[in-house]
Amino acid sequence: MRKINVHRFCEDARFTRLHATVLSLCTLVIIFDGYDLAVAGIALPSIMAEMRIKATGAGFMVSSALFGMMFGAVFFGTIADRVGRRWTIAACVLLFSMFTAAAGYAKDPVTFGVFRFIAGLGIGGVMPNVVAQMSEYSPRRIRSTMVTLMFSGYSIGGMLAALVGKGMIERFGWQSVFIAAGLPVLVIPFVFWLMPESMAFLVRSGRTQALQGILARLVPAHDPKHDDRFVLSDDEAAGSAAIGKLFQNGRAIGTVMLWTAFFMCLFMVYALSSWLTKLMAGAGYTLGSALTFVLVLNFGAMIGAIAGGWLADRFNINRVLASMYALAAVSISLLGMHLPTWALFIVVGLAGASTIGTQILTYAYAGQFYPSSIRSTGIGWASGVGRSGAILAPIIIGILVEMALPLSLNFVAIALPAVVATIAVLVMNRSRSDESAPGQAGSQREIGAVSALPAAGER
Repeated sequence: MRKINVHRFCEDARFTRLHATVLSLCTLVIIFDGYDLAVAGIALPSIMAEMRIKATGAGFMVSSALFGMMFGAVFFGTIADRVGRRWTIAACVLLFSMFTAAAGYAKDPVTFGVFRFIAGLGIGGVMPNVVAQMSEYSPRRIRSTMVTLMFSGYSIGGMLAALVGKGMIERFGWQSVFIAAGLPVLVIPFVFWLMPESMAFLVRSGRTQALQGILARLVPAHDPKHDDRFVLSDDEAAGSAAIGKLFQNGRAIGTVMLWTAFFMCLFMVYALSSWLTKLMAGAGYTLGSALTFVLVLNFGAMIGAIAGGWLADRFNINRVLASMYALAAVSISLLGMHLPTWALFIVVGLAGASTIGTQILTYAYAGQFYPSSIRSTGIGWASGVGRSGAILAPIIIGILVEMALPLSLNFVAIALPAVVATIAVLVMNRSRSDESAPGQAGSQREIGAVSALPAAGER
């Protein structure tokens, strides 16, 4: 009888068509997720004008989706470890697509906020699940690169929202960009058809035949045996996904610091996503020019995510994250200065790379920090706790905007959390993670995805 550790089997595999399928589907879902999240900030000036609401009220409207994201990340991140990821991802796509589209028909702030809250459940819930799925199916040597490449779809979604906004808001009204968000429901059948289920879930549910099929797609030369025994790593073997496990085996300090980093980074991300268009419009730029800044912000985020993933696979990921957060503090502060337009575009791109791009890399690190059996739970809780920062950001910056403070002070307020995040990632305790240190995986890799157990007659 052979004992097959399914995750080491996947970690040691070469890049195959199955990896490309998982990467493509997860990236597509994240593109739609990014669009749905960015569209509120894109349309915010038009919504404020039509509904005649002030900056503080607009901040609460934007935060309604983020409040839903906090609950969605925790609920769907936890339940996926119990019922499987395919159904969970499909349910999240359905929620954020249909209710973002429904928000386009809202006539008042309350109805808009309710629809966006429900959409937020799906937006927040899908993130930890696609990160966990991509982390599980990525070869170890390129895991950070694949996760950050996938999450660059978030920035593509943001750029898509800016482009659609520039082309449609002035011609068809702000409602059009929300109604267009219903299209992602078309991807749901492909999730069921092409997306493999979590291997940890299959092992715990005893679905041997499905596992054999996945392993054959990962390694075409794999020869399945009827008596193969599938196992998980030590920490992965437990079926429970209780939150207490996030603080066991030396992960307590790391979990707290990870939550802190998520909180601070999400504050910056959603402060910029929600208010950059309005702040730039208030500084004298036209709506079209202000939306161009959002386009550059997300383009910078995509470059930052990919570059950060490449660096994380080669260097200590904590130092990479700390450096990017430090860059965020500097670049965001510079946004409030009087700079030539070309220099401002560069600074906006750097701000996107070091906030949205860094958040994507933080998700990738969280996916590596926790063992597979609690990976969705760990990412879900980190994302959920971090959402409190995302919820507060539009409200706090909205209050500052309404106070008519100098533009520079608004951006300093957005930049300060980067300093705290820098400190948090530098003190993270990663020594007891089930994974070897990202960027140093080769030194601690366990060899042998398949080990032979003696037959009963040979013992």
